[in-house]
Amino acid sequence: MLEKAIVGMAALRIMSGSLEVLAALFILKVNEIEKALLINSGLAMVGPLVLLSTTTIGLIGMSDRISFAKIMWIFLGIVCIFVGVRK
Repeated sequence: MLEKAIVGMAALRIMSGSLEVLAALFILKVNEIEKALLINSGLAMVGPLVLLSTTTIGLIGMSDRISFAKIMWIFLGIVCIFVGVRK
């Protein structure tokens, strides 16, 4: 039997991947660079949200097995990723 956290994480990734494929098809359909860039920009916001959501679900799922300090280190690592990407 699958854990709820695993199912939640997989479901988010499946939805995210489906959204990426649909956006690619929509870009092909509109066939305009300006609109394609707008669609792509919208997707740029989805990726980080999916990363945060799946990580949060995973950490909640294993919160009884790891210490609070380790959870904070993981979140600090995620913050570092976002800071590094933005600069």
